Amino acid sequence: MKILLLGEYSNVHNTLAKGLRELGHEVTVASDGDGWKDYPRDIDLHRDLESRTGRISFLWRLFKSLPLLRGYDVVQLINPIFIELKAQRIMPFYRYLRRHNRKIVMGAFGMDYYWASVNTDIRPLRYSDFNFGDKPRTDIEAQRFRDEWIGTPKQTLNEKIAIDCDGIPAGLYEYWATYNEVHTLCPDGRQIRDKMRFIPFPIVMPEIIHTFFYGGPLRLFVGISRGRSAYKGTDIMLKAARKLQERYPDKLELRVAEGVPFEQYCRMLDGSDAILDQLYSYTPSMNSLLAMSKGIIVVGGGEPENYSILDENELHPIINVQPNEQSVYDELEQLILHPERISELKRQSVEYVRRHHDYMRVALRYEEFYSGL
Repeated sequence: MKILLLGEYSNVHNTLAKGLRELGHEVTVASDGDGWKDYPRDIDLHRDLESRTGRISFLWRLFKSLPLLRGYDVVQLINPIFIELKAQRIMPFYRYLRRHNRKIVMGAFGMDYYWASVNTDIRPLRYSDFNFGDKPRTDIEAQRFRDEWIGTPKQTLNEKIAIDCDGIPAGLYEYWATYNEVHTLCPDGRQIRDKMRFIPFPIVMPEIIHTFFYGGPLRLFVGISRGRSAYKGTDIMLKAARKLQERYPDKLELRVAEGVPFEQYCRMLDGSDAILDQLYSYTPSMNSLLAMSKGIIVVGGGEPENYSILDENELHPIINVQPNEQSVYDELEQLILHPERISELKRQSVEYVRRHHDYMRVALRYEEFYSGL
């Protein structure tokens, strides 16, 4: 098949492309590199937001690239906002893609209208980026995303593409559970939820993996995304870690990376024993999975639903925390005080990613998904 992966989140498309190419498919990745993270791509659609001429040069490159975005068997959009334009200006580009390609799928991989609205109003998850139990989150960042996606052109765009597209792959349990609540009827008689398929995120396993524990202080890594610390709960997790560092200065070494490119992030991550990530998640995200593939323990989202959707009854390597500082503090303290657990959790972390997220296994599932459209 000839496949176009359009847009990028946390290296999902670039990694998926590697697997699909090894299966013999012709794959093109067109994206902005996920902004400052600067992931690899074949067609650069990066927009310089700081330069006065950035908009003009971006539009010139975008229109120049249009002939390269046609003639594919499958086009996969990372999100309804798959290029750096206002939502009301994206629909003509979507129609162009629809007209000049065979099938289009839209990823349920992150922030979109359904993620914001379903978890605000229906709340199928015990907690999420938008709710704690029956109560909506009221922090500034959660409200900002609601204002961006609900009752706006972004909502309209998301709904139109979801109704029109041929399939919706969901990368995490949370996104699968959210889209399962969408009962909108499409012209072909299916509901939006009927188009969905859960397919785990892909990870390239490192060639050399160190799963043993050296002893000494626990080397704990925290990666902070620009402008999203409170939204993802990193601020709370870091606060708990700093308190533990004060209490156990000889047993905990804290490493913090903020807003660094992907390659630098990986270098800083290497050599860590554990990572704090995604306080409000049920599941490990791409950054967590990358860490686990290196034998690094994740302290974050590892709810029972995560293991259930993967049909995993043996490996439970993630140290699951509830969305509050005390839970993070308690679970991390237990890891510090019981270092004998570390080697086994590291081993299980590697095997978990190998079993469920290896990029070739994931590429095979996408191949099956695309073929069945």
